[in-house]
Amino acid sequence: MNDTEMIECADPSRQMERLREIMHRLRAPGGCPWDAEQTHESIVPNLIEEAYETVDTIKRGDMEHMREELGDLLLQVVFHSEIAEGNGHFNFDDVAREISDKLVRRHPHVYAESVVGDTDGVLNQWDAIKRQEKGTEQHPYLYGVGDGLPGLLKAAKLQKKASKVGFDWPDARSIIEKIHEELNEVVEELSDYEETGVVSKALESEIGDLLFVVVNLARKLNVDPEVAIDLTNNKFVRRFSLVESRLKERGVELDAATLAVMEEEWIAAKKSDV
Repeated sequence: MNDTEMIECADPSRQMERLREIMHRLRAPGGCPWDAEQTHESIVPNLIEEAYETVDTIKRGDMEHMREELGDLLLQVVFHSEIAEGNGHFNFDDVAREISDKLVRRHPHVYAESVVGDTDGVLNQWDAIKRQEKGTEQHPYLYGVGDGLPGLLKAAKLQKKASKVGFDWPDARSIIEKIHEELNEVVEELSDYEETGVVSKALESEIGDLLFVVVNLARKLNVDPEVAIDLTNNKFVRRFSLVESRLKERGVELDAATLAVMEEEWIAAKKSDV
């Protein structure tokens, strides 16, 4: 099958091969100038964006668009592999082989003689094998945990890892007490900010501590902090849009409304947005 036939191929079993051929053609001389100019660094925002858009479809249970977004996400893997191959580093087959080998190694209860009884056993075994493979047994316990993740996710991952060795709050209420303590420490740091308008390292640190403990509460209650904040973000957008709409009905533009009027409409929006 020549290149043109492969690009137009409809064989379901060869669509991965087709995608790789299309990407190769786009990057080749005479292909797409934009694609040819891209580097690993330049398309990092695309990778992050596609991952979040895929997550959004999963949260909404939108199967049709999930298929589309998974395709966009897969393209990023193929794109990075094509760039790496062009630079003489590795290709897509190397990527696929490495993850396949890793899955076999880290599932000895499926592919070898190891025996585990439950999900916790599987996860503990995975973690032990991972540390052995990466040679991190001699490193601190939290070495590399959550590197590259957004702050909230990294906090949750660090806390979960620490909890595996017993470093954890006994219950959610004890974490709530700590939240009050951390909030009071933020308040203590406010005076300097109110006087100077400058955010001190101490204030920044205390707010970080407060966020960290709130994430701990979410983890303790089996709430994904990213999911929780996303729900609240969406709720805020929805209710603020209601405020905007109600103000327009009153002939008032957003930037002309007083805080008291906006607060009045916000309370009304909350009551109607159940």
